[in-house]
Amino acid sequence: MTTMLTTTARLIRQGATTTATYSRQTNRCISSTLPARGVPPVDYDHFTSGWTKDSSEYTTEGKFHIKTFNKISPLGLARFPPQNYEISDDYPNHNAHAILLRSHKLQESEIDISVRAIARCGAGTNNVPVARMTELGIPVFNTPGANANAVKELVLCGLFLGSRRLIDGINHMKKLGEEGLAKERVEKDKAMFGGREITGKTLAIIGMGHIGAATAREASALGMETVGYDPGLSIESALKLPRSIQIKDSISSAVANADYISLNIPYIKGEGGTHGIIGKEVISHFKNDAVLLNFARGELVDSEAMKEFLDGGDGRYISDFPDDLLWDNKNAILL
Repeated sequence: MTTMLTTTARLIRQGATTTATYSRQTNRCISSTLPARGVPPVDYDHFTSGWTKDSSEYTTEGKFHIKTFNKISPLGLARFPPQNYEISDDYPNHNAHAILLRSHKLQESEIDISVRAIARCGAGTNNVPVARMTELGIPVFNTPGANANAVKELVLCGLFLGSRRLIDGINHMKKLGEEGLAKERVEKDKAMFGGREITGKTLAIIGMGHIGAATAREASALGMETVGYDPGLSIESALKLPRSIQIKDSISSAVANADYISLNIPYIKGEGGTHGIIGKEVISHFKNDAVLLNFARGELVDSEAMKEFLDGGDGRYISDFPDDLLWDNKNAILL
């Protein structure tokens, strides 16, 4: 993340003309600083409103202004020297030189002619209109790996939640506590929420970037067998994988014998994208009691197909994304 912030600061200072080019390979600068030659005419209609107020009301002379749409780590913001930058979440849209955001769905109306760079504090950029920014020459950055450890820990948490009905057991004990029966029933009722150990089980990792590689290492350390699939696996990520991992040539072959499946891929809209990539065909290769861990993007999973799977067997779905169809399913845990 610090590299991204430093690059963003440099671009703000330079104010260079750029041509944005989406690149899954670079996975850092979603748009590149190339001369804007041969770029087709751009529609600037959203700038016609102009400056509606005197900018002196909002600006500090001699400083660049960065608008944040979400809470950003103070450690990252400290990369911007206060003598040169002002950072706030309440700047008018037409006054910011750069935008920092996490999950906020950025609209074109929120991006004015003063903006010279946009940085997404996370790996995915589906909440930023990258294609339109490409037309306007505004570079968009992401920060792959910045939250890898936090997500990895969530995946590990999901492993345990999917192995034993811990939440059901907690709720049951609360009910018994309210009835004054907890001590009397605790040993007898443990059998109601039995589970399985993860040692010796197989974890399939779909997407082996920063998060996937970290998850593979931790799972291997816990005694799990690991298999993985990633058509864009980089040398850097490959070197971080446990030696025992088996690399598969498709999602279906990776999940076929897996007890647990972890999704670690970006959400990409459109033809050839990843919307609903975990659908009926892929799910048909799941074991009857497989546990799907989705801490990547909710839209990666076809809810209808997942509901059919959960209703027809002993499989589980663990995710930190809301789902209107699965929120009350007995075999789903949505954090």
